[in-house]
Amino acid sequence: MKPIISRFFRYISIDTQGDDQASCCPSNENQRLLADLLCEELKEFGVTHVRVDENSFLYAKISSNLDTPVPSVAFLAHLDTNPWVIGEHIHPRIVREYDGGDIILNQRKNLVLSPSRYPELLSHVGEDLIVTDGTTLLGADGKAGITEIMEAVRYVTEHPELKHGDLYIVFTPDEELGYSTDYINLKEIPADFGFTVEGGGLGEINIENFNAATATVTIHGHGIHPGVARNTMKNAVLLAHKFISCFPESEMPENTDSYEGYYHVSDIRGDVSQCIMTYHIRDFSAARYEERKKLLAKTASYLNLHYGAGTFEVQIDDYYLNMKRKIDDHPEILETAKRAVTMAGITPKLVPVRGGTDGAVISFDGFPCPNIFSGEQNGFSVFEYISAQTMEKAVEVIINIIRLCKDL
Repeated sequence: MKPIISRFFRYISIDTQGDDQASCCPSNENQRLLADLLCEELKEFGVTHVRVDENSFLYAKISSNLDTPVPSVAFLAHLDTNPWVIGEHIHPRIVREYDGGDIILNQRKNLVLSPSRYPELLSHVGEDLIVTDGTTLLGADGKAGITEIMEAVRYVTEHPELKHGDLYIVFTPDEELGYSTDYINLKEIPADFGFTVEGGGLGEINIENFNAATATVTIHGHGIHPGVARNTMKNAVLLAHKFISCFPESEMPENTDSYEGYYHVSDIRGDVSQCIMTYHIRDFSAARYEERKKLLAKTASYLNLHYGAGTFEVQIDDYYLNMKRKIDDHPEILETAKRAVTMAGITPKLVPVRGGTDGAVISFDGFPCPNIFSGEQNGFSVFEYISAQTMEKAVEVIINIIRLCKDL
């Protein structure tokens, strides 16, 4: 088994699934377990400046081996996995030299990873694919990036002839829940810029992402025995349906792609007396993003005219913004990433992120931080997979960035 696969398997064996009902960071103590493991491995590599803080953030520094000042760079990835798909007892499998056909993940459940549904598979013919057994996610969302950064650090420490400036490594907890940027200590990362390593296919570079808000819609009904409900009951469950039906199906996640934004109702909790819904509002355009937020509030106001004042309440909170506004001010960062990808024999692909990263938030704190690919596909699902060869190329790109930064 390739060393990079062994490392990846070691990390995904630790259940770091986020808990969206927790009120602490990390939301799952196993994230601390993984951070401590990574801390010890970095020390074994010879990295002396490394620590894990009280919230399980890992910060490490590899000092410059040059006599003159050069730009410093950070690499970031996250410890947690998606809170909505089971992440414990992961049983990965290697499909060696993938032949382009269907991959049976779980015969009993009739779960098949097929190029007819996931055509990106065909770009990996002949490669070694790591898949699940159809009962859990794979955990590559987060842990592929960690694996690749760790392999790059190992290379740097074993090759002192590779000249570089100060390098910073950061592994964050609860990125999927948004806690990571609430608790991150940027004073621990005095780099000139950074890269998150997450998601995306071979050669992808991400310098733009959704503007994102989360809206909580609370619907106040009135419960009473259904036998005497005439002209009295106000069914919050049915009113939730009324609210959802006000938004076009064409602007829901399953019907959008590329630069199209959406409204996404992710969960409904409650009963006749009260329902609470969570809405995710996404758009690349700042103007359309503001329009979407206003429409959600206006919809509540309109329905309140029909069903009574205070029936619908909406609380909207900004989550993260499009990092392109900040990355555009530093064109040298994008050029460095493109050169690093090209040096690895890959064609760079600028792809908008239909989501967000830690870098999207911290780019607005004076720390420009675009994203480079880590290779995982079909995240947030039991159909998640990754190519071992793509992971190796990601390591090569990270090392190339380190090489190039000394000449900026």
